[in-house]
Amino acid sequence: MQAITPFLWFDSQAEEAATYYVSVFDDSEITGISRYPENTPGPAGSVMTVQFVLKGQEFTALNGGPEFDFTPAVSLYVHCKDQDEVDRYWDALLDGGRSQSCGWVTDRFGVTWQIVPDRLGELLGDPDPERANRAMQAMLQMDKIEIKALEDAANAA
Repeated sequence: MQAITPFLWFDSQAEEAATYYVSVFDDSEITGISRYPENTPGPAGSVMTVQFVLKGQEFTALNGGPEFDFTPAVSLYVHCKDQDEVDRYWDALLDGGRSQSCGWVTDRFGVTWQIVPDRLGELLGDPDPERANRAMQAMLQMDKIEIKALEDAANAA
């Protein structure tokens, strides 16, 4: 068991969200579901929590009611090795959600994700500050991160 597990509060969509997330990410699974007992805040027998793993990271999702909403103040950062991964995760999480700038997308459940290629960090950390700045300026114009456009901007003289 990992020391810290993200705990996601949903109104009533915890199982639906967890099922969706494990379909998006390889090497992922639902590992447990608990149900509300009699005389508790949720309807007896309905899903209370869902434990799931996304690419080795444990999560718990709670059906806690409408008291709280997600905000982009907390997001889930997805490291992507190439443009194919960026495209796959972006498209899947954008389905029913909304795009934001700089590789951020809020999914249909209100959870915000950062879909970021590792190449972006390399370009932004370039020892040549002008190359790094050109990559940064290009990234600031994007919703979904496009590696080739970042590289072209960094290489422009």
